[in-house]
Amino acid sequence: MNDLKIAMKAKDKLKVDTIRMANAAIKNAEINIKKELVDEQVLDILAREIKMRRDSLEEYRKANRPEAVEKIEQEINILLAYMPAQLSEQDLRILIQETIQQTGAQSPKDMGKLMGALMPKVKGKADGKLVNSIVKELLA
Repeated sequence: MNDLKIAMKAKDKLKVDTIRMANAAIKNAEINIKKELVDEQVLDILAREIKMRRDSLEEYRKANRPEAVEKIEQEINILLAYMPAQLSEQDLRILIQETIQQTGAQSPKDMGKLMGALMPKVKGKADGKLVNSIVKELLA
């Protein structure tokens, strides 16, 4: 809420709109479950909002709409400020390799077992598509 006030004073319309949208998504979830969300649930909602924007970003790129691409990238960056620090690709690879050793995964057939053990470790800290692509690469 403090960031919203600061953005309003700075007349940063995009940041105000993005923060309001995130607050609305959080409030809707609280109404649906009829209680206040815990931090982990709020992070899940923010991660979902970021994922939706990343998905639409691809569509706008395909449609050659650079103004929309720029706006969505800015929204993603605003939302990422509220997420835990993201793992670098190198750190992610190390974590995936450690999890492969722990689970004994050896081939793409073991992907389900590996992802089941891995996702709780990277939840909110890495993009799921990136995790998926690195896992496929390492298991191939």
